[in-house]
Amino acid sequence: MKLTRSLFLATVFAVTFEKVRWEVAGTVNLADLLALGFLCGYLAERAARRDGRLPRTSLVVLGFLCAFLLVYLLGFFDLATSQAEAQFWKGLIKFAIHFLFLILGVAYLARRSRRFYLQTLAVFAAGLAVNAAYGVVQLLVARSGGNLDAAVLSPLTGGASSINIYGAVDGASVYRMNALTGDPNHLGVMLIVPLLVLAPLYLRWERGSRWRPRLAVLLGLLLLAELATLSRSGLAGILVGSLVLAFPYRRHLATRSFLAPLAGVAALLGLVVLTRLDYFQRVISSRLETGGRSTSAHFDVYSFIPDILHREPLFGLGLNTFSVYYEEVTGKTNWGPHSFYVALIVETGLVGAALFAVFLAYLFARLASARRLGKALAAAGDPDARRVLPLAYGMTAALVGTMVANAFYLTMSFYYFFAFAMLALALPVVFGRPAEAQASVVRPAPLAPPRPLPATGR
Repeated sequence: MKLTRSLFLATVFAVTFEKVRWEVAGTVNLADLLALGFLCGYLAERAARRDGRLPRTSLVVLGFLCAFLLVYLLGFFDLATSQAEAQFWKGLIKFAIHFLFLILGVAYLARRSRRFYLQTLAVFAAGLAVNAAYGVVQLLVARSGGNLDAAVLSPLTGGASSINIYGAVDGASVYRMNALTGDPNHLGVMLIVPLLVLAPLYLRWERGSRWRPRLAVLLGLLLLAELATLSRSGLAGILVGSLVLAFPYRRHLATRSFLAPLAGVAALLGLVVLTRLDYFQRVISSRLETGGRSTSAHFDVYSFIPDILHREPLFGLGLNTFSVYYEEVTGKTNWGPHSFYVALIVETGLVGAALFAVFLAYLFARLASARRLGKALAAAGDPDARRVLPLAYGMTAALVGTMVANAFYLTMSFYYFFAFAMLALALPVVFGRPAEAQASVVRPAPLAPPRPLPATGR
């Protein structure tokens, strides 16, 4: 159905729009509503056809969902307050929607064409590009004394939001772009995925295609937005992910295709920095410091792990309850752990952390299958090998970079990560179907059997 298709693509497009939300029985994001619409529509379609089949990948992920729910429900018995229980159910509902979208999203893509998969990837990248473009305008408006969020988002959501103010230099505010996300570091870590996934795809794109320069411009925009977030975690993730890509794409590092977009970004940044050199020197030096309060806060949360492992080693304090525990310790309310891994261990214990590690290993295994598939398609002369192999390498690098960045942030529990995981898991499924894998191979038609001679009556 066209409605289900539209809801699916709209969800993928909006997974990073954190600020587009409403306070109705809690916080309801636009992506929540779109994902629920897709889930209901797709399940209704399958029920009407009496078709309950799922691809093997979706069945494996369904098994992971059941295992996670079991671990989380066992952790429920460690909750001690009504506030913790409320946080637990809020987190569990969000997690269930994310994982169901992952399961059914893979199943949906598995039944669609290769072209639709690439369209879904393009919509996902377009959503992040719109987010980044909004952030650029947001930054320019803030520099002129305005508030883009108040003019655009507040009338829509009824809530208040604005660009992040990092500090001031000689009375001039230092802004960090957060665009449509809730935090500049969230945006910085999210941008790791499109930058590392699209970069190898751009390098292998056919010369002379109209899409190649468009990809170059898009990568430049995303890189500028990444730098404007001033996110150290985001840059660390991109650096480590780029090292993953450096070996398979080392021959492209000295080419014009690779250097031209970087030179364009560097020239534009150089012009901006030179206009206020002292201002930018002080801002950059402050972000490179390692002994400030911000850095200490990121490392201090790791000190909670030994205490929690002593109290509740197996299943932790309960899903989504770190803020409750942190309030008991420090008196600060609604404060996150600033580390996905700290949240994972504190809230779900050693069992939950081990289970998530197995899930990540499965993601890497499926991406390894996609790389093998890409090489097999290349050996068979399939033109789609130019898409599959770069995507497999790019998604592997993006996953590694995201894991590194989440040492100090927790975006791996956000919608966008599940959309990215869906694309990663569906890649070998969509491009590995035998009928499509051999579509480019022209086979001679089998000879028709000889016709029997008509009876002559003799």
